[in-house]
Amino acid sequence: MTDESFELKVVDVVEETTDAYSISFEVPPGAEEQFAYKPGQFLTLAVPSDRTGVAARCYSLSSSPGDGGPLTITVKRTADGYASNWLCDHVREGDTVRMLPPSGIFTPASLDADLLLFAGGSGITPVMSITRTALRQGGGRIVLFYANRDERSVIFAPELSRLAAEHPDRLQVVHWLESVQGLPTQEQLKAFASAYATYDAFVCGPAPFMKLAVAALKELEFPRGRRHQEKFISLGGNPFGDLHDQEVAEHEIEDAEHDPDDADEALLGVEGDRPQGPVKLEVELDGEQYVFDDWAPGTKLLEHLESKGVKAPYSCREGECSACAVRLLEGEVKMLHNDVLDDEDIAEGIRLGCQAVPVTDTVKVTYH
Repeated sequence: MTDESFELKVVDVVEETTDAYSISFEVPPGAEEQFAYKPGQFLTLAVPSDRTGVAARCYSLSSSPGDGGPLTITVKRTADGYASNWLCDHVREGDTVRMLPPSGIFTPASLDADLLLFAGGSGITPVMSITRTALRQGGGRIVLFYANRDERSVIFAPELSRLAAEHPDRLQVVHWLESVQGLPTQEQLKAFASAYATYDAFVCGPAPFMKLAVAALKELEFPRGRRHQEKFISLGGNPFGDLHDQEVAEHEIEDAEHDPDDADEALLGVEGDRPQGPVKLEVELDGEQYVFDDWAPGTKLLEHLESKGVKAPYSCREGECSACAVRLLEGEVKMLHNDVLDDEDIAEGIRLGCQAVPVTDTVKVTYH
């Protein structure tokens, strides 16, 4: 087991709807710093699996870091979702669940900003964390567009009504029910968002819903810096493997990088794409500045930082989530694998630290 995973005790399970449950955890003594989180971040849970031993799945925190309450995720069953069904069926108060500390970049840069939030179904989970926190600690206005299949599917319905009543000048909640209004169209989402063109937009929900909402925001020319989209992909790797398994995997990666006959050589880059010697690396993380002159070509950014004792964020280590994302400020890196960033993200300089190897002699990055 890696030294980054923790066993957390379940202190409460609440049925939000017939197919969605909020599960609250107690942070063990001494791990408070590791489990400090920002609104909109997620936890990576180890769900037991007969087939693979462990199924690693990411679930957004719905709780607020500012109210002193327990760490809480909200899980909605999906028809073919092994992990979500297991959690809803088996996890009870008093149980323990293994997990990694909070990760993710789906979080406001400022809680005082005006926020335009689009949520579809269980996509309300990180949006709820953002809403709760911004109302408590920020000063901006919040507009929430929340789409669901029908009235019974609305997670957090009572609390959203209460919060809107308590903050009538700051929070506006608009419910969209497919059973009444049909599925929202891109034109309808565009018309709704047009009144809030100066707000910071956050989008989370089923892929078709997110695609329409993001397209509507692009049509309205929301700049990339004010447009945020949460993306989750079922993790193919196991971030909970023991250290021996991790070392074996790393050696396999190193061997593949130096095997000219490997089928992935085109992805990894030819020798000419790599610096001939050690690379100078500058990193901004949590207000700290780190400078290293010995980043070895072929070594991933995350691995180099870990070798230096820097606790850089990560979750899957497979290029399948955005927990390790950095923004490139100078130089260039090459990603060995990427399942989550789109062309626009890459054009904006966003890279995955767990998959980034240097291309230039100098690289400077910042963590969000």
